[in-house]
Amino acid sequence: QLQLVESGGGSVQPGGSLRLSCTGSENVLDMYRVGWFRQAPGQAREGLSCISSNGKSTQYAGSVKGRFTISRDNAKNTVYLQMNSLKPDDTAVYYCAARFDLSEEVLHLAGEDEYDYWGPGAQVTVSS
Repeated sequence: QLQLVESGGGSVQPGGSLRLSCTGSENVLDMYRVGWFRQAPGQAREGLSCISSNGKSTQYAGSVKGRFTISRDNAKNTVYLQMNSLKPDDTAVYYCAARFDLSEEVLHLAGEDEYDYWGPGAQVTVSS
């Protein structure tokens, strides 16, 4: 069973940057579509971005488009979320998720029910 682990969370000042990593337990992540989500206290989980298994196709939520970039290095079994121009509203627990999917395109920002495997989450805090 695929296991995912997020890393790279932490505290940063407004305007700063962080890069989250999502690493799979087995060397098969290159067959999975991967997405990033976040959940702030008292709020629903929000989909942020997703990337096709080959890394050639991506989708973003409007709230992060232009500030966050998703990418992957299949040789390292890892998917990244580069987060720039961070705001206090970006404070949340960030999760990565995966589903087996060899499609070369992601045609929409996939929702929670379109993923089968989830990481435990990483806290990101943006505060001055």
